[in-house]
Amino acid sequence: MATSKKVITREEWEKKLNAVKLRKEDMNTLVMNFLVTEGYVEAAEKFQRESGTKPEIDLATITERMAVKKAVQNGNVEDAIEKVNDLNPEILDTNPELFFHLQQQRLIELIRQGKTEEALEFAQEELAPRGEENQAFLEELEKTVALLVFEDASNCPVKELLDLSHRLKTASEVNAAILTSQSHEKDPKLPSLLKMLIWAQNQLDEKAVYPHINDLSTGQLEDPSE
Repeated sequence: MATSKKVITREEWEKKLNAVKLRKEDMNTLVMNFLVTEGYVEAAEKFQRESGTKPEIDLATITERMAVKKAVQNGNVEDAIEKVNDLNPEILDTNPELFFHLQQQRLIELIRQGKTEEALEFAQEELAPRGEENQAFLEELEKTVALLVFEDASNCPVKELLDLSHRLKTASEVNAAILTSQSHEKDPKLPSLLKMLIWAQNQLDEKAVYPHINDLSTGQLEDPSE
């Protein structure tokens, strides 16, 4: 049997929203968390001065973390590994998967540069032993070495490994590991709250007709008919 949904007018909805109280300190903490996690060190420093909000970690470590991330994004993996070890040697010592992915990225960069012999030697000496200990690593190594079989990488089934998006993926993995080592969340809290807002609206849609926030960038309420 069909049931009619409750209709909530804009006036009623806005009244309910206005009744909800948020502490400015909580909002500032969310903003600082986002700036720190995403690595906006200058913005975080300015926000700290203007709002008095204390960051969860030393802001100096953001610069170091972003230097590692930038090195990977630029294909300078050896430099990135050195910077990670300077920051905290335990990060790679306790995370074999991350270290393998960094070494895999080094192999990809050698292949990208056309250094075939050096790439094969590196694969045999540095990556093959790890593949023998881990089946997943071996499969990833085999996929990467497959790039050497094709003269034209655009015809290779795993050509996406040469895309810049793969560098970004590796850089994000390193960034998350550094944040975890600093007892900090690897993802900012603000996007999670926005996802929760969308989820809550979808759940409420089953029971009521009410003004929505369709564009998160503006936060404006829109009537269902808009």
